[in-house]
Amino acid sequence: SWFAGGMLAPWCERESAEQPVLDLGRDAADWWDAVLSGQVTRAGTLVVAAPRDAGELDRFASRTSGHRRVDENEIALLEPDLAGRFRRGLLFPDEAHLDPRPAMAALHDKLATMGVKFHFGCDARPVSGFARQIDCMGMAAADDRLRGVRGEMLILRTPDVSLSRPVRLLHPRFPLYAVPRTDHRFMIGATMIESQSAGPVTARSMMELLGAAHALHPAFGEAEIVETGVGVRPAFPDNLPRVETDGEIIAINGLYRHGFLLAPAMARQAADLVFSQDRTKEHAHETDGQRRGA
Repeated sequence: SWFAGGMLAPWCERESAEQPVLDLGRDAADWWDAVLSGQVTRAGTLVVAAPRDAGELDRFASRTSGHRRVDENEIALLEPDLAGRFRRGLLFPDEAHLDPRPAMAALHDKLATMGVKFHFGCDARPVSGFARQIDCMGMAAADDRLRGVRGEMLILRTPDVSLSRPVRLLHPRFPLYAVPRTDHRFMIGATMIESQSAGPVTARSMMELLGAAHALHPAFGEAEIVETGVGVRPAFPDNLPRVETDGEIIAINGLYRHGFLLAPAMARQAADLVFSQDRTKEHAHETDGQRRGA
């Protein structure tokens, strides 16, 4: 969560994800906005590509929905600092984003006021005496089906670029997204490497992220590198999440690169299991509508 992009972008994610990601994630912005008022920015997502990569934009459009095409004049109106840099793009107006770090802090405080107790720096292991236990340990879970997908990111700071929404720059080899934060900061990400290594950002990844950021706007070439980060995303073979039960234990895992996007739906499924006492073994990536109609 600390290194997440915080993009609530189910329509964009459909480009490489299965339909359940869109079905489960389309209400995520509403949930986060209702629970953490003021934390969600609803400005959509802008997808662009250099003229030589125009085919990537057409491919992206063919694999997604919920967008409209924009020309260079509208791109300039949406993001003045990108004026004249891109001829065509896609706007996904119903998408949103949040900053994961203040969002997690606010969620912690909200739960604490409701009587939830947090224990940090201790071992997480099953204990007896509870009707239900929730296991959401990610890569720390004892599940041989999980694999790690390494993601590397940068935080850049420059007062010479201003963006109102996440911008995705398409490229056949190394696509990039830039997510605006406060204080002239931008989260630049992110690599996807089949590895469970959580070691420091590699030189290759650093160069590729910085090169792609510079291609989005040359001013990023003079930006300060405020932070680098690496996270390992837990993923099942199909890259779709699972909510499963084993006795009193409810396991939530496999959110892959869609943590903030799919967390509300996964939590809702887990809550339904707790309060309904449903002992079904698996509620893997079903939509709420599918389960109500079953």
